[in-house]
Amino acid sequence: MEAAIFITIGIILLVIGLVSCILPPLPGPPIAFIALLIAYFGLNATADLPLWLMITYGFIALLIGIADNFVPLWSTKKIGGTKAGIRGSFIGILVGILLSPFGGVSIIICPFLGAMLGELLTGQTMDVAFRSGIGSFVGFLLTSGIKIILVLMMCYHFFKAVF
Repeated sequence: MEAAIFITIGIILLVIGLVSCILPPLPGPPIAFIALLIAYFGLNATADLPLWLMITYGFIALLIGIADNFVPLWSTKKIGGTKAGIRGSFIGILVGILLSPFGGVSIIICPFLGAMLGELLTGQTMDVAFRSGIGSFVGFLLTSGIKIILVLMMCYHFFKAVF
């Protein structure tokens, strides 16, 4: 009976983690990692989840959590945004996080609009502003894709360990 509860909680956490890769405010990979910890410690599944794998997943989840806030800024710059666009994107990320409980789409739209507004307020053309916004969106897609892949890998190891 106890194992069924642990497995159920783990599956719920994996689903929340997967959904949170796209719709914040919850951090997807760390939530999915908690499901692995439940399997590792609560179900004695150490044979299928070696310690090195747990440490690796924990480290990667931490790195992805940090990179999630910086990749949109980096891609804004790489696609042609100026410092004003990068600052606008950063402000947009913060606004998007604050507004995300009211609708997860804000985490996509706010950095895009922030980058565009940052460029337009400093006198850049609409073309530069749009490229800057696209850079922010590309960064969001990159981090979301990486998070989804990581969480799916965690799902695989969770189910392999418990079934």
